[in-house]
Amino acid sequence: MADNEQKAMQLIAEAEKKLSSSKSFLGSLFGGSSKVEEAVDCYLRAANLFKMSKKWPQAGQAFCSAAQLHLKAGARHDAATNFVDASNCYKKSDPNEAVSCLLKAIEIYTDMGRFTVAAKQHQNIAELYETECVDLTRAMQHYEQAADYFRGEESTSSANKCMLKLAQYAAQLEHYDKAIQIYEQIAKSSLDNSLLKYSAKEYMFRAALCHLCVDLLNAQHALDKYSALYPAFADTRECKLVKELIEHLEEQNIDAFTESVKTYDSISRLDQWYTTMLVRIKKQINDNPDLR
Repeated sequence: MADNEQKAMQLIAEAEKKLSSSKSFLGSLFGGSSKVEEAVDCYLRAANLFKMSKKWPQAGQAFCSAAQLHLKAGARHDAATNFVDASNCYKKSDPNEAVSCLLKAIEIYTDMGRFTVAAKQHQNIAELYETECVDLTRAMQHYEQAADYFRGEESTSSANKCMLKLAQYAAQLEHYDKAIQIYEQIAKSSLDNSLLKYSAKEYMFRAALCHLCVDLLNAQHALDKYSALYPAFADTRECKLVKELIEHLEEQNIDAFTESVKTYDSISRLDQWYTTMLVRIKKQINDNPDLR
Protein backbone atom coordinates (compact mmCIF):
# COMPACT_ATOMS: atom_id res chain seq x y z
CA MET A 1 0.00 0.00 0.00
CA ALA A 2 2.87 2.36 0.87
CA ASP A 3 4.29 1.56 -2.58
CA ASN A 4 1.05 2.78 -4.24
CA GLU A 5 1.14 5.94 -2.15
CA GLN A 6 4.74 6.61 -3.21
CA LYS A 7 3.88 6.07 -6.89
CA ALA A 8 0.91 8.44 -6.49
CA MET A 9 3.11 11.16 -5.01
CA GLN A 10 5.57 10.75 -7.90
CA LEU A 11 2.69 11.16 -10.37
CA ILE A 12 1.54 14.36 -8.59
CA ALA A 13 5.09 15.75 -8.86
CA GLU A 14 5.18 14.73 -12.53
CA ALA A 15 1.82 16.47 -13.15
CA GLU A 16 3.06 19.68 -11.52
CA LYS A 17 6.26 19.55 -13.60
CA LYS A 18 4.26 19.14 -16.83
CA LEU A 19 2.03 22.06 -15.87
CA SER A 20 4.92 24.41 -15.12
CA SER A 21 6.62 23.49 -18.43
CA SER A 22 3.34 24.06 -20.33
CA LYS A 23 3.22 27.62 -18.91
CA SER A 24 6.69 28.54 -20.17
CA PHE A 25 7.01 30.40 -23.50
CA LEU A 26 8.68 27.48 -25.30
CA GLY A 27 6.25 25.02 -23.70
CA SER A 28 3.25 26.96 -24.98
CA LEU A 29 4.75 27.00 -28.49
CA PHE A 30 5.44 23.26 -28.47
CA GLY A 31 2.34 21.40 -27.32
CA GLY A 32 1.29 23.22 -24.13
CA SER A 33 -2.19 21.72 -24.31
CA SER A 34 -0.89 18.15 -24.63
CA LYS A 35 1.21 18.74 -21.49
CA VAL A 36 -2.00 19.74 -19.66
CA GLU A 37 -3.71 16.57 -20.90
CA GLU A 38 -0.76 14.52 -19.66
CA ALA A 39 -0.95 16.32 -16.28
CA VAL A 40 -4.66 15.45 -16.03
CA ASP A 41 -3.81 11.81 -16.73
CA CYS A 42 -1.13 11.89 -13.98
CA TYR A 43 -3.59 13.38 -11.47
CA LEU A 44 -6.24 10.76 -12.27
CA ARG A 45 -3.78 7.88 -12.00
CA ALA A 46 -2.48 9.32 -8.72
CA ALA A 47 -6.05 9.67 -7.41
CA ASN A 48 -6.75 5.98 -8.08
CA LEU A 49 -3.47 4.92 -6.44
CA PHE A 50 -4.34 7.03 -3.37
CA LYS A 51 -7.76 5.32 -3.32
CA MET A 52 -6.07 1.91 -3.33
CA SER A 53 -4.00 3.06 -0.33
CA LYS A 54 -7.17 4.42 1.35
CA LYS A 55 -5.61 7.90 1.45
CA TRP A 56 -8.98 9.56 0.91
CA PRO A 57 -8.09 13.30 1.34
CA GLN A 58 -5.15 12.96 -1.06
CA ALA A 59 -7.30 11.07 -3.59
CA GLY A 60 -9.99 13.77 -3.32
CA GLN A 61 -7.42 16.52 -3.85
CA ALA A 62 -5.97 14.76 -6.93
CA PHE A 63 -9.45 14.41 -8.47
CA CYS A 64 -10.09 18.12 -7.75
CA SER A 65 -6.84 19.08 -9.48
CA ALA A 66 -7.90 17.06 -12.56
CA ALA A 67 -11.34 18.70 -12.45
CA GLN A 68 -9.87 22.22 -12.38
CA LEU A 69 -7.68 21.44 -15.41
CA HIS A 70 -10.64 19.98 -17.29
CA LEU A 71 -12.62 23.14 -16.52
CA LYS A 72 -9.85 25.38 -17.90
CA ALA A 73 -9.75 23.23 -21.05
CA GLY A 74 -13.55 23.54 -21.46
CA ALA A 75 -14.19 19.84 -20.79
CA ARG A 76 -17.06 20.60 -18.41
CA HIS A 77 -18.61 17.14 -18.27
CA ASP A 78 -15.25 15.55 -17.38
CA ALA A 79 -14.71 18.26 -14.74
CA ALA A 80 -18.10 17.55 -13.15
CA THR A 81 -17.39 13.80 -13.14
CA ASN A 82 -14.05 14.41 -11.39
CA PHE A 83 -15.69 16.64 -8.77
CA VAL A 84 -18.18 13.82 -8.04
CA ASP A 85 -15.25 11.35 -7.82
CA ALA A 86 -13.51 13.74 -5.41
CA SER A 87 -16.68 13.97 -3.34
CA ASN A 88 -16.88 10.17 -3.03
CA CYS A 89 -13.35 10.17 -1.59
CA TYR A 90 -13.95 13.10 0.78
CA LYS A 91 -17.13 11.41 2.10
CA LYS A 92 -14.82 9.01 3.93
CA SER A 93 -12.73 11.73 5.59
CA ASP A 94 -14.24 15.22 5.30
CA PRO A 95 -18.02 15.38 4.62
CA ASN A 96 -18.02 19.20 4.35
CA GLU A 97 -15.42 19.05 1.59
CA ALA A 98 -17.54 16.32 -0.08
CA VAL A 99 -20.49 18.75 -0.10
CA SER A 100 -18.28 21.50 -1.54
CA CYS A 101 -17.21 19.24 -4.45
CA LEU A 102 -20.80 18.22 -5.20
CA LEU A 103 -21.87 21.89 -5.27
CA LYS A 104 -19.16 22.54 -7.90
CA ALA A 105 -20.43 19.58 -9.94
CA ILE A 106 -24.03 20.84 -9.63
CA GLU A 107 -23.02 24.27 -10.90
CA ILE A 108 -21.59 22.65 -14.04
CA TYR A 109 -24.53 20.28 -14.56
CA THR A 110 -27.17 23.04 -14.23
CA ASP A 111 -25.17 25.25 -16.61
CA MET A 112 -25.24 22.37 -19.12
CA GLY A 113 -28.98 21.83 -18.59
CA ARG A 114 -28.41 18.41 -16.98
CA PHE A 115 -31.05 18.96 -14.29
CA THR A 116 -31.78 15.29 -13.52
CA VAL A 117 -28.09 14.69 -12.73
CA ALA A 118 -27.98 17.93 -10.70
CA ALA A 119 -31.07 16.78 -8.77
CA LYS A 120 -29.36 13.48 -7.90
CA GLN A 121 -26.35 15.36 -6.57
CA HIS A 122 -28.59 17.62 -4.45
CA GLN A 123 -30.07 14.38 -3.09
CA ASN A 124 -26.56 13.12 -2.28
CA ILE A 125 -25.81 16.37 -0.44
CA ALA A 126 -29.07 16.07 1.51
CA GLU A 127 -28.09 12.53 2.55
CA LEU A 128 -24.68 13.78 3.73
CA TYR A 129 -26.44 16.42 5.85
CA GLU A 130 -28.71 13.68 7.24
CA THR A 131 -25.98 11.27 8.27
CA GLU A 132 -22.48 12.76 8.30
CA CYS A 133 -22.78 16.53 8.85
CA VAL A 134 -26.14 16.23 10.67
CA ASP A 135 -27.82 19.49 9.71
CA LEU A 136 -31.48 18.72 9.02
CA THR A 137 -32.32 22.28 7.92
CA ARG A 138 -29.72 22.06 5.14
CA ALA A 139 -30.81 18.51 4.29
CA MET A 140 -34.34 19.89 3.81
CA GLN A 141 -33.10 22.69 1.52
CA HIS A 142 -31.30 20.21 -0.74
CA TYR A 143 -34.22 17.76 -0.83
CA GLU A 144 -36.46 20.66 -1.85
CA GLN A 145 -34.07 21.77 -4.60
CA ALA A 146 -33.71 18.17 -5.84
CA ALA A 147 -37.52 17.78 -5.94
CA ASP A 148 -37.80 21.05 -7.88
CA TYR A 149 -35.33 19.89 -10.54
CA PHE A 150 -36.89 16.39 -10.75
CA ARG A 151 -40.34 17.94 -11.19
CA GLY A 152 -39.05 20.18 -13.97
CA GLU A 153 -37.81 17.08 -15.79
CA GLU A 154 -41.15 15.27 -15.26
CA SER A 155 -39.58 12.76 -12.82
CA THR A 156 -42.59 12.90 -10.49
CA SER A 157 -41.76 9.71 -8.59
CA SER A 158 -38.22 10.93 -7.73
CA ALA A 159 -39.60 14.39 -6.84
CA ASN A 160 -42.15 12.84 -4.46
CA LYS A 161 -39.47 10.75 -2.72
CA CYS A 162 -37.52 13.94 -2.00
CA MET A 163 -40.66 15.80 -0.88
CA LEU A 164 -41.54 12.97 1.54
CA LYS A 165 -38.07 13.28 3.08
CA LEU A 166 -38.62 17.03 3.31
CA ALA A 167 -41.99 16.49 5.06
CA GLN A 168 -40.45 13.97 7.46
CA TYR A 169 -37.80 16.44 8.63
CA ALA A 170 -40.17 19.42 8.56
CA ALA A 171 -42.39 17.59 11.08
CA GLN A 172 -39.37 16.59 13.19
CA LEU A 173 -38.33 20.25 13.35
CA GLU A 174 -41.94 21.21 14.22
CA HIS A 175 -42.69 22.91 10.88
CA TYR A 176 -46.02 21.10 10.89
CA ASP A 177 -47.81 23.29 8.31
CA LYS A 178 -45.13 22.55 5.72
CA ALA A 179 -45.24 18.80 6.48
CA ILE A 180 -49.06 18.72 6.30
CA GLN A 181 -49.09 20.57 2.98
CA ILE A 182 -46.64 18.06 1.43
CA TYR A 183 -48.35 14.94 2.81
CA GLU A 184 -51.77 16.13 1.66
CA GLN A 185 -50.49 17.08 -1.78
CA ILE A 186 -48.80 13.68 -2.34
CA ALA A 187 -51.83 11.83 -0.94
CA LYS A 188 -54.08 13.61 -3.47
CA SER A 189 -51.76 12.85 -6.39
CA SER A 190 -51.52 9.19 -5.25
CA LEU A 191 -55.30 8.87 -5.46
CA ASP A 192 -55.12 9.69 -9.17
CA ASN A 193 -52.90 6.66 -9.78
CA SER A 194 -54.40 3.18 -9.29
CA LEU A 195 -50.95 1.73 -8.45
CA LEU A 196 -50.23 4.37 -5.79
CA LYS A 197 -53.73 4.73 -4.34
CA TYR A 198 -53.05 2.37 -1.43
CA SER A 199 -50.12 4.51 -0.18
CA ALA A 200 -52.43 7.55 0.20
CA LYS A 201 -53.59 6.28 3.60
CA GLU A 202 -50.03 6.48 4.99
CA TYR A 203 -49.65 10.12 3.90
CA MET A 204 -53.08 11.00 5.30
CA PHE A 205 -52.15 9.28 8.58
CA ARG A 206 -48.88 11.25 8.78
CA ALA A 207 -50.68 14.52 7.99
CA ALA A 208 -53.35 13.78 10.63
CA LEU A 209 -50.65 13.19 13.28
CA CYS A 210 -49.03 16.52 12.34
CA HIS A 211 -52.46 18.17 12.74
CA LEU A 212 -52.79 16.52 16.18
CA CYS A 213 -49.46 18.06 17.22
CA VAL A 214 -51.03 21.48 16.58
CA ASP A 215 -54.78 21.39 17.15
CA LEU A 216 -57.47 18.79 17.94
CA LEU A 217 -60.24 20.48 16.01
CA ASN A 218 -58.10 20.81 12.88
CA ALA A 219 -57.21 17.12 13.16
CA GLN A 220 -60.91 16.21 13.28
CA HIS A 221 -61.66 18.40 10.25
CA ALA A 222 -58.68 16.85 8.42
CA LEU A 223 -60.02 13.31 9.03
CA ASP A 224 -63.41 14.34 7.62
CA LYS A 225 -61.70 15.87 4.59
CA TYR A 226 -59.51 12.78 3.96
CA SER A 227 -62.51 10.42 4.28
CA ALA A 228 -64.43 12.54 1.73
CA LEU A 229 -61.45 12.44 -0.66
CA TYR A 230 -60.81 8.74 -0.14
CA PRO A 231 -63.84 6.94 1.40
CA ALA A 232 -61.80 3.77 2.04
CA PHE A 233 -59.62 5.77 4.47
CA ALA A 234 -62.46 5.92 7.04
CA ASP A 235 -62.24 2.12 7.49
CA THR A 236 -58.47 1.95 7.90
CA ARG A 237 -56.76 1.18 11.21
CA GLU A 238 -54.87 4.48 10.81
CA CYS A 239 -58.03 6.57 10.69
CA LYS A 240 -59.57 4.64 13.58
CA LEU A 241 -56.41 5.18 15.67
CA VAL A 242 -56.44 8.95 15.09
CA LYS A 243 -60.15 9.09 16.06
CA GLU A 244 -59.39 7.17 19.25
CA LEU A 245 -56.46 9.46 20.06
CA ILE A 246 -58.66 12.55 19.61
CA GLU A 247 -61.20 11.03 21.99
CA HIS A 248 -58.56 10.17 24.62
CA LEU A 249 -57.00 13.64 24.35
CA GLU A 250 -60.40 15.26 24.90
CA GLU A 251 -60.97 13.03 27.93
CA GLN A 252 -57.39 13.61 29.20
CA ASN A 253 -57.07 9.82 29.42
CA ILE A 254 -53.34 9.10 29.19
CA ASP A 255 -53.68 5.35 29.89
CA ALA A 256 -56.26 4.83 27.14
CA PHE A 257 -54.07 6.87 24.75
CA THR A 258 -51.07 4.60 25.52
CA GLU A 259 -53.20 1.46 25.15
CA SER A 260 -54.53 2.52 21.72
CA VAL A 261 -50.99 3.16 20.47
CA LYS A 262 -49.77 -0.21 21.87
CA THR A 263 -52.62 -2.08 20.19
CA TYR A 264 -51.87 -0.45 16.82
CA ASP A 265 -48.11 -1.05 17.21
CA SER A 266 -48.64 -4.75 17.98
CA ILE A 267 -50.03 -5.21 14.43
CA SER A 268 -48.25 -2.45 12.46
CA ARG A 269 -44.86 -1.50 13.87
CA LEU A 270 -44.46 2.23 14.38
CA ASP A 271 -41.09 3.59 13.30
CA GLN A 272 -39.04 6.31 15.02
CA TRP A 273 -40.83 9.17 13.23
CA TYR A 274 -44.30 7.98 14.32
CA THR A 275 -43.06 7.37 17.86
CA THR A 276 -41.66 10.92 18.07
CA MET A 277 -44.93 12.44 16.86
CA LEU A 278 -47.05 10.31 19.21
CA VAL A 279 -44.87 11.20 22.22
CA ARG A 280 -45.34 14.90 21.39
CA ILE A 281 -49.11 14.45 21.06
CA LYS A 282 -49.31 12.49 24.33
CA LYS A 283 -47.32 15.23 26.09
CA GLN A 284 -50.24 17.60 25.44
CA ILE A 285 -52.30 15.72 28.04
CA ASN A 286 -49.77 16.71 30.71
CA ASP A 287 -49.08 20.19 29.33
CA ASN A 288 -52.68 21.25 28.62
CA PRO A 289 -55.00 20.33 31.47
CA ASP A 290 -58.00 21.43 29.40
CA LEU A 291 -57.82 20.71 25.67
CA ARG A 292 -61.51 21.24 25.00
